[in-house]
Amino acid sequence: MAEKLSGAVLLFALVSVLGWTDSAVAETVQSEATVKKALQGRAKVAGPSAEVVGAPEDEFSRGTPRTSFIGFLQATRDRDFERAAQYLDLPSEMRSNGPALARHLRMVLGRELFPDLDALSLNPEGDPNDGLAEGRDRIGRITGETKIYDLLLDRVPREDGVYVWKVASATVAQIPKLHAEFGYGRLETILPPWFFDYRIIGIEILWWVAFVIVAFPLAMLLVTGVLWLLRRFRPDASPELEQFFTGPARLLLWVLLARFLMQTSHMPVVLKAFGEGKTLLVAAMAWMVLRALDLAAQRTADRLQAAGLSGAKVFLRPIIRLAKLATLVGALLLWLENLGYEVTTLLAGLSISGVALALASQKTLENVFGALTLYTAQPVRVGDFCRFGDQIGTVEEIGLRATLIRTLDRSVISVPNAQFAYMHLDNLSRRDRFWYHPRLKLRPETTPDQIRFVLVEVRKMLYAHPKVLAEPLWVRFTEFGDASLNLDVFAYIGVTEYDESLDVAEDLNLRIMDIVAEAGTELALPSQIQYELPGSPMDEGRIRNAEARVKEWRAQQSLYLPNFPADKIAELKNTLQYPQAGSPEMSKQRSRISQPQH
Repeated sequence: MAEKLSGAVLLFALVSVLGWTDSAVAETVQSEATVKKALQGRAKVAGPSAEVVGAPEDEFSRGTPRTSFIGFLQATRDRDFERAAQYLDLPSEMRSNGPALARHLRMVLGRELFPDLDALSLNPEGDPNDGLAEGRDRIGRITGETKIYDLLLDRVPREDGVYVWKVASATVAQIPKLHAEFGYGRLETILPPWFFDYRIIGIEILWWVAFVIVAFPLAMLLVTGVLWLLRRFRPDASPELEQFFTGPARLLLWVLLARFLMQTSHMPVVLKAFGEGKTLLVAAMAWMVLRALDLAAQRTADRLQAAGLSGAKVFLRPIIRLAKLATLVGALLLWLENLGYEVTTLLAGLSISGVALALASQKTLENVFGALTLYTAQPVRVGDFCRFGDQIGTVEEIGLRATLIRTLDRSVISVPNAQFAYMHLDNLSRRDRFWYHPRLKLRPETTPDQIRFVLVEVRKMLYAHPKVLAEPLWVRFTEFGDASLNLDVFAYIGVTEYDESLDVAEDLNLRIMDIVAEAGTELALPSQIQYELPGSPMDEGRIRNAEARVKEWRAQQSLYLPNFPADKIAELKNTLQYPQAGSPEMSKQRSRISQPQH
């Protein structure tokens, strides 16, 4: 439920972004404004006035079209509208209203026109090739509901007869109509003037207040409602999921509400340029993808832990980091593209660097794919006891580059994953049972009945032992050795731990020695040893006893050779005490049995 909810938010964001892209592109084509141009234009306005050779000396730097218009923008930026009025060619009937006209023109320019300062001429006589009349330059054009307004600069004489550049009187005469159509209307009578005159990075305070006071609280309210529903229906939701909504989801929702506000109202061209840059939108989307990757990594890690593949989390971390890096690089490139920068050259450089990096890291990539093979095929896991090559040890870590194995002498061997993945691996930890297969070498003078006694009693003991599996199991007189009569034992010890298998094998060996001794024979000594004295004589009493027991079995038809019947095996099963009487483990078992049950 929680994962689906976060996915729905992400899908809504993507659809919203895609749905508003077409209209935003259309407006960009009309305004031709980008963040790059906005910042460059702001730097020109904020900088000192350029000195142009041949331009007349003028207190207001009105010697060329460009310096004159930049001076007008500087004056309105400083809210010095008296000074700004000096850049207007005011008709006599409008001179008293000059500061208000300058303010209204600046307001209209901020909402409708993004002037290209580089297109304005630095020639004191204007641009002779612009197709306009001599002594005239164009600031730009504004498309109204019924007509197109042409904003012009004219070269006019000042009081002393020196020609300077001012906003043309024809344009000044149109300022009231422009303000009536493109101003803020009744808001100007309700709000203080500084709401429209002060700007931060070229955007009026009015819009900052709208985004902060209107859009952000609404986004917080919506996210709070989502969190309430999440805690109501999914009280076991992880804290990371809540952080997902309180962090990137809230920011993204705020940006989407701000963009909706921008799309449904007449926003300034600079704000439109920043909207096209999608700075906050790209940041919010990138942040959301990063948090979504964290959530996916956590969920995957929990599944791996539940599946007993906790070691694979080591491989999961670099994958998530690589995905995060790709997300950040993609967001940066998208942001630069939206700002108006050319990223094609950068992408070409990145592709060449990627090829060089891939060639340089070939061995590293081989080890990474080797680690991937080890985690997917899982011939060994962390903690497994295995044999590889001529070494044996316990796997301690499967990293991206190498696998660390601690050997029996407690040293640590580091094997590159590319090599380790293709080695012959014998995973001893995955044995479901241990093979018990000793060879009993009896003395050559052992009689047939003694051998029969040993065969039957060893089988009885194995069938009766609680730690020995009933099938497959056999004890056979297999061959005559050079200096012994050989009996082979084949059985499986039903334990999975190596140390416990040694305990059981030791117990079986001791019981077999007791049976051999009871039969009156002995295990043959190695044939390489030379004895000057004859071997010790066998115990005649035990020999006669073993032969009598075999004779008795024959008479009772209970000489179970070559095989024991199934009912006899079932009768013998688990009749031996293990551990043997006298051991501390047996004492503990008896004390537990003797305790009263509550």
